[in-house]
Amino acid sequence: MSRISTDILISGGGVAGLAAAAAFGSAGFSVICADPSPPVTDAEADGADLRTTAFLQPSIPVLQAAGLWTRLEPFAAALQIMRIIDAGGEAIEPRVIKDFNAADLSNAPFGWNLPNWLLRREMVARLADLQSVRFLPGIATTALLTRESEALVTLSDSRKVSAKLVIAADGRASTMRAALGIPIKTTRYGQKALAFAVTHPIPHDNVSTEIHRSGGPFTLVPLPDRAGLPCSAVVWMEAGPEAQRLAALPVPDFEAAINARSCQILGPLTLASRRSAWPIISQIAARMAGERVALMAEAAHVVPPIGAQGLNMSLADLAVLLELAQADPAKLGSAKMLDTYHRRRHFDVQARVTGIDALNRASMIEGQFLRDLRAGALNAFYSVAPVRKTLMKAGLGLR
Repeated sequence: MSRISTDILISGGGVAGLAAAAAFGSAGFSVICADPSPPVTDAEADGADLRTTAFLQPSIPVLQAAGLWTRLEPFAAALQIMRIIDAGGEAIEPRVIKDFNAADLSNAPFGWNLPNWLLRREMVARLADLQSVRFLPGIATTALLTRESEALVTLSDSRKVSAKLVIAADGRASTMRAALGIPIKTTRYGQKALAFAVTHPIPHDNVSTEIHRSGGPFTLVPLPDRAGLPCSAVVWMEAGPEAQRLAALPVPDFEAAINARSCQILGPLTLASRRSAWPIISQIAARMAGERVALMAEAAHVVPPIGAQGLNMSLADLAVLLELAQADPAKLGSAKMLDTYHRRRHFDVQARVTGIDALNRASMIEGQFLRDLRAGALNAFYSVAPVRKTLMKAGLGLR
């Protein structure tokens, strides 16, 4: 039975796992990245991930160090303004509109938005340029044995990998986390999120908009123009049965529904992609690490898609891991390194999971009295400039 040795074994080749492979490979570590599903890198192919990811300001240095940002920036749409709309009044129209402008903090946008299928395409291309990285699409990690000096990972093709550090980036049902016996706390909201792209006659002007009524936010995130028309990605969170009903509607009926829900702030929306749906949960692992293993991304934390927090939390995990690994390469995967990683990340993760949980519950409320309170709170927070700036910095992960 063949055995391979490497500095780092990454379990999971989603966007977070591929970013980690590129970052550690660019830093000179030998890396093997294994994922059971070959990446889908074409928007029209079956299984393409039609969701988008907004990279916030603090994530860009991580992508630059990984040699990824020069590949991604030409395809990215800037997010200059985060607009919050409360449409929870008696009439189906905006009643409170507040803009949070990145110019209040710096000369840079809040972030940049890209389609997930394109991220996979460019990340896989980057890995092909790195001689120190072996990407194994279609290969799963099936078992884990750890000892003080190394981790032994069994792959689905029966090969074994000896690694100084295993990075578990294998999702909310992480095989590596389960092998370590690390407990998780899961909160289910009874919601699903619909993801799709739309075109519209009114330019988005690099404004990302969250519209709150009930059931969950309806979020329009800027994308580059499509076929000469302004284009946006949409994530629409609703109660599970309602989301399933919407997903099954004929296109004309679905377009009527999204135009009613969007308050037509960008004019009539036209569906420009397939629709995908996934369940909304919050999840947090009791620890971010075990012997020779670091948990990151959805193996460690899952949040509803609000405020572009999910993948940016994952890249914050990666930034700390990379910093610790480069500070003392000889101690890669040691108990001291991983304890430090847990201490530096877990409190922030807990705080963000708790905060996003509260925001999601506020966006779901049905009663008119509570919706009125929500609108009043938005007005109050926005009206005090120091509070507004503090909220923006917290959303970006800045101090």
